[in-house]
Amino acid sequence: MTDALPGAAPDDAPDSLPDGDLTLLGRLRVASNATFLGEIDGVRVVYKPVRGERPLWDFPDGTLAQREVAAFAVSEATGWGIVPRTWLRDGPHGPGMVQLWQEPDPAQDPVDVVPSADAGRPGWRVVLEGTDADDAPVAVVHEDTAALRRMAVLDVVLNNADRKGGHVLPMPDGHRFGVDHGVTFHVEAKLRTVLWGWLGEPLTDDEAAGVERVRAGLASAGADGLGERLTGLLAPDERAALAVRCDRLLRAGRFPGPEGDMPAVPWPLF
Repeated sequence: MTDALPGAAPDDAPDSLPDGDLTLLGRLRVASNATFLGEIDGVRVVYKPVRGERPLWDFPDGTLAQREVAAFAVSEATGWGIVPRTWLRDGPHGPGMVQLWQEPDPAQDPVDVVPSADAGRPGWRVVLEGTDADDAPVAVVHEDTAALRRMAVLDVVLNNADRKGGHVLPMPDGHRFGVDHGVTFHVEAKLRTVLWGWLGEPLTDDEAAGVERVRAGLASAGADGLGERLTGLLAPDERAALAVRCDRLLRAGRFPGPEGDMPAVPWPLF
């Protein structure tokens, strides 16, 4: 992964995917779909079998694993390495998505809930304000960093309908991984995120270049191009909608606002 800016993805993932037996170590109960911690050839992974996906009213059944892999492909096309390496393979509960496990730094909170009086501190952006269980005023905030801005740009491109605070994994070196991309790539506007802090602000040259790399990859006719990688993972109209979102974002040159009838933030927020 080539990136000279702070927060670039660490280049320590194995060059080849582990293909041994997938051994389950436990189930991650906080996930809404069946999600397991596993191990392949000594490498820890997350495993989400297709048969454990809960049906959704607005997404085709049995497609979330493919969308996770498609999100990884688009992330790689940006050059930012936001989504951990993700692929499809068989497992103890049948075919599913497998993703390299990332251990976040518990001392960092890129997205947080703070007293409203502290919401204006330097280096943070306010997303929304409300009250807690004791009726005290609080605010949802996120850090103002290049790494998190990139994730917000990627979410626009992916049309991510579920960017919760808990889906942002802070690494000790400042990199931020984004996970849980099953509800992405819908043809209708579905963007729901806690990363609204830059609404209306211009994209940086680096951010625009990342989107341009995705758009160029979609247009490439090569067997290794992004368009070919997404064939079989996304429907033709979903791939076309991805290209349209890239074009719209590049024309506007700034972070978009919410659109459509859906809430602008996911629930729960974390």
